[in-house]
Amino acid sequence: MTNGFSIVAPDDVPTEQFQTCETAVRKLTEPLGCTELRLNQVLVEPGEVTTPHTHEGQEEVFVSMTGGQISLAGEVHDVSAGGIVRVAPEMVRNLCNHTDETHVWLAFGAPPVGTVDDFGSYVVEED
Repeated sequence: MTNGFSIVAPDDVPTEQFQTCETAVRKLTEPLGCTELRLNQVLVEPGEVTTPHTHEGQEEVFVSMTGGQISLAGEVHDVSAGGIVRVAPEMVRNLCNHTDETHVWLAFGAPPVGTVDDFGSYVVEED
């Protein structure tokens, strides 16, 4: 980061898998030099569903880059391209894709609890 800003092309950041499912993610927090929030690009392929979870003390905002689907408290919502979803820390959420197209999301979390590799506040409900 130089002069208080940074520019990153997400395609230049290698994809990884989330620690709880096989969905591809590009961790953009470190490449951007973020210190006050966490940022991931999430690529949800047709038929994929990310793990339902909450975050202790971390609010999330999801921006749908392509149009997509998000489940909030078990109810699936269609979100148009450019749509923005704010989720409270205690709300169970997960991204899903019941279509034939890849969904691309930006997921912002603040404050940045834990680290890029250890989400810290990521809570998966036990059945």
